[in-house]
Amino acid sequence: MTRQIRLLLEILIVSTRLGLTSFGGPIAHLGYFHHEYVRKRKWMDEKSYADLVALCQFLPGPASSQVGIGIGVMRAGVIGGIVSFLGFTLPSVIALIVFASVLQGMDINDAGWIHGLKIVAVAVVAHAIVGMAQQLTPDTKRKAIALLALTVTLLWQTAYTQIAIILLSAVLGYLIYQKQNQDQNSQTPFSIPLSRGLAIICLLLFFGLLILLPILREVTSLRWIAMFDSFYRAGALVFGGGHVVLPLLEKEFVPTGWLSEADFLAGYGAAQAVPGPLFTFAAYLGAVMNGWIGGAVATIAIFLPAFLLVLGTLPFWNDLRRNPKIKGALMGVNAAVVGILIAAFYQPIWTSSIQGPMDFALAAVLFSLLVHWKLPPWMIVVIGAVGGMLLTL
Repeated sequence: MTRQIRLLLEILIVSTRLGLTSFGGPIAHLGYFHHEYVRKRKWMDEKSYADLVALCQFLPGPASSQVGIGIGVMRAGVIGGIVSFLGFTLPSVIALIVFASVLQGMDINDAGWIHGLKIVAVAVVAHAIVGMAQQLTPDTKRKAIALLALTVTLLWQTAYTQIAIILLSAVLGYLIYQKQNQDQNSQTPFSIPLSRGLAIICLLLFFGLLILLPILREVTSLRWIAMFDSFYRAGALVFGGGHVVLPLLEKEFVPTGWLSEADFLAGYGAAQAVPGPLFTFAAYLGAVMNGWIGGAVATIAIFLPAFLLVLGTLPFWNDLRRNPKIKGALMGVNAAVVGILIAAFYQPIWTSSIQGPMDFALAAVLFSLLVHWKLPPWMIVVIGAVGGMLLTL
């Protein structure tokens, strides 16, 4: 067996396990990734992971999926990125296509095990915040940037808040740390097995499809092109992750009569109950509209922009992160990410999960089992689901 095949099998096994156990949304996913890829397997160092997260925060689309794709690409090239994406995404895609045919019309939002999974997210995100804050906000200036990001995120809740915070934090980091970084160019370059020519092609394809698909939709009036265009634009233009894309998808498909509001809300409940990226909600919508083939097409359409953007930006990453001024900007962005994580930890994760003392007690137990007893994340998920059911008895 060649080394490349071994690498791909390893990526597939690890990413599939994450796809089966990563509950809690994009912020929690970054925590799972950090534990598995950085702490446990040491596929990349803390700084490289933080910079990759910062890069993906700059890009529209599902940040956690983009980080997973990026790690796969850096590990084993374009095929590694595809394998990493498939492993992390397919479990929830399959589950939601099944939900589309089995659970339509059923109310699962009040199920105890789902509430338990929400409490799991509290423990996982808290663990991620502690680890990332230690690495990314070691001095008072970066703590101040994180505090600013936290405050603005909570008080100014719009679709543009996150990108505005990231840009402002980049400017602050650029101004504060550019001189400090001038003599610190010893950072080891990370091997990225992609050519810049391929990267430019991917970026041209990203923007080309964004322009061409609406034109084809109007000219042909074909249902499949219209569906692909709607999901592609949703994946290409949304900052802030899966929860932000939901209202956009609702406006695309419910008023136009492609599916009912009841079907949409049932799928939303199902999407909260499965692991993996929330963008796989598209698989449910596509399956409701056009069967399992529709689910597959919708999944490809909504994730394709993320894939093209990661492939288009990674080859330029080493130069950017070694530039002292860019390094200063990334230091500011990394600090802001901590603030955004804490804000997301409070709302919606904490506010939707911790409803009373028993919920807090379960969250504390799960956090302790994860941090101090070092139980694997999948065991935390199982214990949390069982605990959630017990709390509802």
